[in-house]
Amino acid sequence: MASSLTCAGIVWAFLSFLCAAASCVGFFMPYWLLGSQLEKPVSFGTFRRCSYPVRDESRQMTVMVEQCGRYASFQAIPSAEWRICTVVTGLGCGLLLLVALTALMGCCVSELISRTVGRVAGGIQFLGG
Repeated sequence: MASSLTCAGIVWAFLSFLCAAASCVGFFMPYWLLGSQLEKPVSFGTFRRCSYPVRDESRQMTVMVEQCGRYASFQAIPSAEWRICTVVTGLGCGLLLLVALTALMGCCVSELISRTVGRVAGGIQFLGG
């Protein structure tokens, strides 16, 4: 397998992939904010939440659901700012992953990454970050 990347390009490709993977894992994990509510530990992120309160109409009280899951809908995300954060972070992770996978393919395919493509990919990474 031939590569058009220099040693620095190969290091860039693998570091790009590691950073993109870490960003995606951070986006999907619900441990951005930790705290307690109704004497139970709770945590949530932009995309998921763990241990959240729900109104039980049959018993006329609020109970804690002690499990992790996504928000039921996009509108169930607590605020407009949080929704914007979810979209922007998701788009950034997508861009980082796109560049990282392209760079990894450049390690295996000859003449895939030129100087111009490398600069554009760096700009996309900057935008994704």
